Amino acid sequence: MVENWKKFLMPYEQAVSELKIKLRGMRKQYQQNNEHAPIEFVTGRVKPIDSIKEKMQRRYITEDLLEQDMQDIAGLRIMCQFVEDIHEIVGLLHQRTDMKIVEERDYVSNVKPSGYRSYHIVIEYPVQLISGEKLILAEIQIRTMSMNFWATIEHSLNYKYQGEFPETLKARLKRAAEASFMLDKEMSEIREEIQEAQQLFSYGKWQNALEKATENDSEGEMPD
Repeated sequence: MVENWKKFLMPYEQAVSELKIKLRGMRKQYQQNNEHAPIEFVTGRVKPIDSIKEKMQRRYITEDLLEQDMQDIAGLRIMCQFVEDIHEIVGLLHQRTDMKIVEERDYVSNVKPSGYRSYHIVIEYPVQLISGEKLILAEIQIRTMSMNFWATIEHSLNYKYQGEFPETLKARLKRAAEASFMLDKEMSEIREEIQEAQQLFSYGKWQNALEKATENDSEGEMPD
């Protein structure tokens, strides 16, 4: 078994930290251009040691193959407002030269039997260490907020039932997944209306802030 987990996981922690900054930077560029940002927000984590050990045992992954066979030790999640945003982000990631896509799994078009939807991309990412460059694998999951809500609930229930859901619960989860996707489809239908409203709302907040700042400046002026 790995003797020093802290040392082993350090490059993964660095990768997650760097990738979060880069992906959030993509969102900021859209905002600066006054364009709809396909990225709503980004989260990331390094897989806990207990989870790594459990998966090694469950998937029969040996220590010498851990770095290449466990692709999600470093994990990033990109949340979107619309299904169309997912494919836009995939295209953006394909254009980047600071990472290499080694595997893709489209569970948006190819839904899992459980109803799970998400787009998974495994990348090879170079981390710069004092000992030199180290290539590590990281998984990026791209999904709408609706998909993420369903997946989070399903993941929690999976811990309770260890994957062996009662048939009635399995059926209800499947129906919930379909309802969740119908919500995404409806939001896509009125996407232009939503984006216009969001722009007006953001502009209104900016105007209010400007007016408030002007009022504060006026109140602080010296009398003639």
